[in-house]
Order: sequence, then structure tokens, then C-alpha cells
Amino acid sequence: MKCCKIQLLVILSFMVLLPYTKGWGEDGHAIVCRIAQSRLSDSAALAVKKLLPKYAQNDLGSVCSWADRVRFYLHWSAALHFADTPDNLCNYQYDRDCKDQNGEKGRCVVGAIRNYTDQLLDYGKDTQYNLTQALLFLSHFMGDVHQPLHVGFTSDKGANLINVHWFTRKQNLHHIWDVNIIETAEERFYNSDINSFTNAIQENITKTWSAQVRGWETCNSKETTCPDIYASEGIQAACKWAYKGAPEGSVLEDDYFLSRLPVVSLRLAQGGVRLAATLNRIFG
Repeated sequence: MKCCKIQLLVILSFMVLLPYTKGWGEDGHAIVCRIAQSRLSDSAALAVKKLLPKYAQNDLGSVCSWADRVRFYLHWSAALHFADTPDNLCNYQYDRDCKDQNGEKGRCVVGAIRNYTDQLLDYGKDTQYNLTQALLFLSHFMGDVHQPLHVGFTSDKGANLINVHWFTRKQNLHHIWDVNIIETAEERFYNSDINSFTNAIQENITKTWSAQVRGWETCNSKETTCPDIYASEGIQAACKWAYKGAPEGSVLEDDYFLSRLPVVSLRLAQGGVRLAATLNRIFG
């Protein structure tokens, strides 16, 4: 992933000043990052504060969609947002699946999480890496790997090519998981307020899912992060929940929405908990 390590200081400085627009990055990614920031150790919180651009005002969630913006300028980064898998196998294997369209290995969301984690381990040292860039990429990709269709099937490009209706609106299935389920939940249950939705997920982390959190956080004793596990969970969820009952041309309404919302909420929670655990291991 040599291209991912190129230091693009001028481009980074320019791009982080661009305004943000409403969308999945502002909601789903912001939820992941705000959950994570609330769970940081003191040393990790201080490191994140130092690395964040000043305009973010120490709010990691406000810049969690930065990686989606820059992929239109840093074209090499586009392949790092997903890890497509062979159709209908419903499993993920790093050696088989983590590559870009040219076959270059390591260029997928799992490889990117590993790469930027390794870069951040240089914090406090004389490093060649742009650690602000590394933090923003890692935070975003940790969200991506927990969206099931970012580990979807190769032939339909993670369900981007599956056209359905979300209630009365024509949409592709990938976008429904990126945006529509979260937006519909916020509108229907949380007065269109992202903070209320985030708080509800955090309450489930401390209550409903409390016995599972330790397992979410844990990696092999030698690993700082374990994105292969996250990707394997993702494709299993994609097969069981995202693709199921949503063939081309279908109309997805309350039966689909209400049964899939708990899956989306769980994956957002896991993404936030695991991002925090990774940053805590990185920064001590």
C-alpha cells in the first residue's frame, strides 16, 4: 500500500477546510466516531485532540466523513473503502478478497485499517507519516468495515447495482444501508436528531449489549486491531440481513426497515467500541 502512505500535506490541508454536507458520513460515520471518542482513555483522548485539525474543535465525529470527500481527489484511496467477496459464499478471506480491481493485494478496507493503525503507532516519534491523515482515514474505515455491504458481493459491487424501492423512492440497496435506514430511524423515532439516536445506541452499549462489549474490543494479544474479524462479521450480516428479501425490483417497507434497524444499530455500536479500543491500544 505504498500509495496510501504518500504524504499529501498540501492536499490534506486544503481538503479539511472544505464544508461538510448532510449525508451518511455526517450521520452513520459521525455516530461511530462520537461513540469512540466518548470511550477513549485519557492518553488516547489527548493524542486525538492534538491530531485533529483545529477547526474540528476536538469533535472527531465532525471530520469522520473526510475520507469520503478526498477519494474524489486522492483517487488511489477509493478502493480502500470496501472489500468485495465472491458471490454467495458469505465469508471473507484476506488473501482472496483484499485487493483492488488491478489485483494489488492489501488495497481494501481491511488492509487500510491495518496500514493506518501501523502509521499511528509512530505517534510521539520522528515519523514520515501524516498522523492527522492517518487518524481521519482509520476512523472512517472503521465505520466502513462495519457497514455490511462494504463487504458485499463482487458482481453487484456491494449491492450498488441492485435497484429497489425504499418505500416509494427508487434507490440502490447499498445506499439504503448507507443512508436510508439511519435517516428513516432518525425521522421516525428520534425527531430527526442524530444526538438522540447516538444516545440510544450508547445506552444499549452500557445495558443491552454490556456483556458483549469486552468481546467486541478484544483482539489477539499481538494485534492492535483485528479488521479481518470485522469484515467476516460484515459479509455474514450482508447475507443474512441486507441481501435477503431484497432482490432487484423489490419494494422495501416496514417489514424490512424494522427488522434491519437493530442490525444497523449494532454495527454502529461495534464500530464505535472497536475504534475506541484500537485508539486506546495505539496511544496507551
